[in-house]
Amino acid sequence: QVQVVESGGGLVQPGGSLRLSCAASGFTSDTYAIGWFRQAPGKEPEGVSCISTSAGSTYYRDSVKCRFTISRDNAKNTVYLQMNSLKPEDTAVYYCAAGVYGLTTGIYDYWGQGTQVTVSS
Repeated sequence: QVQVVESGGGLVQPGGSLRLSCAASGFTSDTYAIGWFRQAPGKEPEGVSCISTSAGSTYYRDSVKCRFTISRDNAKNTVYLQMNSLKPEDTAVYYCAAGVYGLTTGIYDYWGQGTQVTVSS
């Protein structure tokens, strides 16, 4: 059974950092790309970043470039999203998903339950 589980969310002050983790099970690490998405209250979900199966390719939405870094440890079947210089507008529920490389929700087959990130003073 394919499963992805997020962790690492929380409350942080503006300018702070958090590292989200996405632990995958039920598939080998070279099977699926992993994407991170977020959804703020009253807004549509948006793609944040994604990483290919081999970690050879990564992609970020413009608003997080130079602040967020995605990486994967295939030995641990885990993908990380390091978030630095956080802003209040980064507040959202963050989801990881396994699927095809890209930032479109429809190409991802397996989704986690989400982890809340709140950036506030």
